[in-house]
This record gives sequence, structure tokens and C-alpha cells, in this order.
Amino acid sequence: MAGPARARRHAPPREEVLAAAMAMIAERGLEQLTMAALGREVGMSSGHLLYYFRSKDELLLRTLEWSERGLGAERGRLLARTGPVRERLDAYVDLYVPDGHRDPHWTLWLEVWNRSQNADDDARDRQAAIEGAWHRDLAALIAEGVSRGEFRPVDADRFATRLRALLDGFSLNVAIGLRGTDRQRVLGHVREFLDESLGRPGPADA
Repeated sequence: MAGPARARRHAPPREEVLAAAMAMIAERGLEQLTMAALGREVGMSSGHLLYYFRSKDELLLRTLEWSERGLGAERGRLLARTGPVRERLDAYVDLYVPDGHRDPHWTLWLEVWNRSQNADDDARDRQAAIEGAWHRDLAALIAEGVSRGEFRPVDADRFATRLRALLDGFSLNVAIGLRGTDRQRVLGHVREFLDESLGRPGPADA
């Protein structure tokens, strides 16, 4: 029987395993992502996968973190663009809202959230780190819009907290396929809210 050292020599890189897990969620749904099925995809036994990830909860969180690194890089590129802040804010919203029913990233997020009721402190800290990165970027974007006079004066941190709560609620509806809340309709609602809440300062705001 192969020991840990032999398993390490013959195992695929962790990123390959995480990419395979994400691909399985996208193609077959989360319910088909078992340790045994993932092992078959990457040529490892379920025992070897457990050696690397300890539990399915850890595998799911690692896969989410891997997916978030890609989204974080994309978010960084869009926030670094020149031009009106509102255009970048709309791009942030586009990136945040699921592509549609059973969006694989959001499917994974919802499962991690569901399992977090029994998560340990380390897992909770890692989930908070993901949330925190989205929040900081959004607050910075809103603060920039206020400082440049594109947005009404608002508390950027408080507004970002409320906006993300709105985005989470709408995104949940899109991800589960709730009728009447398709992606385009949701984007329209959010942009209307931003127009009403962050429109250019009027004389009373000056």
C-alpha cells in the first residue's frame, strides 16, 4: 500500500485538483462532487484526497479560495481602469452577480455558507477574508467616486455594507433560479438603485 511519501510523489498539483473540482461543479452540479468521483477525475484515490484536504468541507473551501483568486485578479484589473468611477462600479456589480441559475462559483459559495454553521475558527476567518476583499474594493471605489464628485457624499464603508447585502440577496435569487429574478433584471434593479442613491451631488449636497 502506498504511504504518504509515495502519494506525494504521484499526486497531481493541488491547483489541478481544485480546477477539476470546479469543473465538475460547473458540468455536473455540486451533488456529483464526491471524493471518489473527483479522485477518478484526477487519478487519485479518495483516501489520498482526504490526506491532502482532510475533509470535504476543506476541499470545498480550498476550491472556493482558488476560484476567488481568479475573481480577485479580474476585479483588480477592472478597478484599475481609467475613466468614470460609475463605469467601474457597474463592472464590479457585473462581476459580483451570478451568470445565471447554478452558476458554479455561487453554487460553491452557497454550499460553503451552509456548512459554515459548524465550521471552526480557521475556516470562518478564511471565509471572512474572502468577504473582506470584496468589501474593501467596493468601499474604495465608492470613496473615490465621492472624492471626485461623481457620487453624492456618503459614508463609503456603510454604503458598501448595504450594497453588498443587496447584491447578496439578489445574487442568491439568481443562483437558485427564483422566477422573476434573472440576471438582467437584477442588474437593472441594482443600477436603478445606484442611480437613486449615488447620483451626482445637487446644490443641497454641496
